[in-house]
Amino acid sequence: MSETATRLSAFAGLTLPAVRNRLSVTVAPDAIRYSLRGSPAAAAALGAVFGPVPSTTACRATSAGDRAALWLGPDEWYLLAPDGDAAALAASLSAAIDEPHALVDISHRNVGLILKGPRAADVLNGACPLDLSETAFPVGMSTRTLYAKAEIILWRTGLDTFRVEFWRSFAGYIVGLIAENAREHAV
Repeated sequence: MSETATRLSAFAGLTLPAVRNRLSVTVAPDAIRYSLRGSPAAAAALGAVFGPVPSTTACRATSAGDRAALWLGPDEWYLLAPDGDAAALAASLSAAIDEPHALVDISHRNVGLILKGPRAADVLNGACPLDLSETAFPVGMSTRTLYAKAEIILWRTGLDTFRVEFWRSFAGYIVGLIAENAREHAV
C-alpha cells in the first residue's frame, strides 16, 4: 500500500462532519511531515534549504508557499511539505545543518484535518482546553495540545481556519469527537 493510501486509510469509513455553511471538515492534503530537534541555529540553517525559516518565537508557525514550520518547543519544530520524495528532502535538509540535530520522518504516523468556518473554533473548543478566540490564538499561532485525550498539533491558518495534526491511529476518535461537538453547534 502506498504511503498516501496508508495515510488516507485512517479516514476510511469515517464521515467528516459539516454544520450547514458554518463548518467544513476536510482531510488535509498529503504531506511530508518531519520532527526537527536541534538548536535555533540548526533550525535557521535548515530554513535556507527548506523555505520557511522556523520561528524561534514560542507557538508561532512560519510558511513559504506550500511548506510550513511550526514551533513546538525551544528546540523542536514540526515541518510540513507537499507529498513527494521524503528521503531526498531529508538528505538536503540534514546536509544544510552542520551541528547535532534529529530530523525524523513522521509522515507515516501523522495525518491532518482542516476545520473551516465561523464555528471551527467553537467545535474545537468542545474538547480543547485552549482559548481559541482570535485575540488569544491569532492567525499563525500553533501549539501542541490535547483534543479530549488525544495529543494534537493545532495551527490557526486563517481567521476561521485551523489545521489539526495527530497520530493516524486517533483518526476515528478525533473525527467522532469533532462530529459530536459539531452536532452541539448545529443550531
